[in-house]
Amino acid sequence: MNDTGLACLGAEISDLRAARIIGRVTSVSDAVLHIRGLAGAARLGDRLCVMRTDGGALWGEVVQLAQDAVTMLPDETPAGVSLGDPAQLHGAAQIAPGDHWIGRVIDPHGRPLDGRPLMRGVDSRSLYAAPPAPAQRNRLGARLETGMAAFNTLLPIVRGQRVGLFAGSGVGKSRLLGHLGQHMQADVVVFALIGERGRELREFIEDVLGQEGMARSIVVAATSDRSPLVRRRCAWTAMSVAEHFRDQGNEVLLLADSVTRFAEAHREVATAAGELPSLRGFPATTSHTIMSLCERAGPGAAGQGAITAVFSVLVAGSDMDEPIADILRGVLDGHVVMDRAIAERGRYPAIDLLRSVSRSLPEAATAAENELIAQARNLLGAYNRSETMLRAGLYVEGSDPHLDMAVRVWAELDAFLAEQETVSCQNSFDRLALILRRAGAKRALPASKKMAHKTVASPEGSQRVSSRGGEVGPGVTADQREPGAAELPGVG
Repeated sequence: MNDTGLACLGAEISDLRAARIIGRVTSVSDAVLHIRGLAGAARLGDRLCVMRTDGGALWGEVVQLAQDAVTMLPDETPAGVSLGDPAQLHGAAQIAPGDHWIGRVIDPHGRPLDGRPLMRGVDSRSLYAAPPAPAQRNRLGARLETGMAAFNTLLPIVRGQRVGLFAGSGVGKSRLLGHLGQHMQADVVVFALIGERGRELREFIEDVLGQEGMARSIVVAATSDRSPLVRRRCAWTAMSVAEHFRDQGNEVLLLADSVTRFAEAHREVATAAGELPSLRGFPATTSHTIMSLCERAGPGAAGQGAITAVFSVLVAGSDMDEPIADILRGVLDGHVVMDRAIAERGRYPAIDLLRSVSRSLPEAATAAENELIAQARNLLGAYNRSETMLRAGLYVEGSDPHLDMAVRVWAELDAFLAEQETVSCQNSFDRLALILRRAGAKRALPASKKMAHKTVASPEGSQRVSSRGGEVGPGVTADQREPGAAELPGVG
């Protein structure tokens, strides 16, 4: 056993206790247990273990305190519990991640789900840690490579950014999260699969994420059959694991699917604790609970890394004003909307660009790149506003030169949003510039005077990119430009 293994074993041994405080079950009602004998020692959120007379153990959490008893919400159904069963007090909920967890699938308690043994890490962390001090946090960092043309250009994601992914069920959000987990620039990837169907876990790991993506990932999963306590804890465990690697100076990508199920689990727990619903059926603490979770992501303090986070949100009927979506939009640094109608016509990912925003812009792009982004959004918007008229045959070509340009470019821009990018963000911008030139958008773009050479990474090595010719990315060379096409400042 190496030094790390010995240290983990020592932590396991040090966590053992020769004695525990014991209470007794006095009543069971509405799926909660009332326990006497712990009122002077138990704290809200502490873990309890009821030892049933049949030899089984039932774990749970303290959700309510009274002068003479505590209320416990169990992780599983309380079937088999008898009056007088002993309940052991185990203290606050904690997690002890370690570097050896990378490549593993665990439950929200840190136990392995992939059939192999897993030791705890050396240091324990609270599930409810505070975010870094606001005045000491670093600023958002550089633009990240995502492996998709749309996110490399029109919807950039920068280091430490928190993005919401808003979609209905079956629109492809899990597949998009899996792609980002495989290809997005990061040292460690942490997945939180909250309330997912059990049969989909293995499919997600083997088919969507793949061996390459799993090699740098930790998957924290709580399937839909688990209790609301476990499903809610899944998000907090994943965030604590991400914070462990952030504090070591790593760049962490956190992908949570979904915050909606996290909020629904919190609603069930809060209702069991006696909290009344106030916001369309959600308790008043829902907003604070979601914001507290999201604020823990983002840039760390000096000497730390950053947690770049993508939180998915289930929006029923594409209702962007439902409570959870409304809360998330106000606290995140951008939102990506996926549309069912786009998915039904076969374009993946089904991103509705005109309803999506990245708050990292305009700082995440150069002036020339921002011009390209504005041009593309303007043309897509013009086509979208006139689509009904165009499909009805009520528009005569030549009536509006700007709309004519939008019609010419729409098919290529729509396909561009689905393109994967294996080289660099610069190559994605080169491709976008070429699409706009082909449509005649060059007339609306300023001519370049003299461009500096840029270096673009490629599988064959670095390429020099110049406004006077040469390579501008795989499959796009200077001789493919239209004769006389205006050059774009800062874009090869």
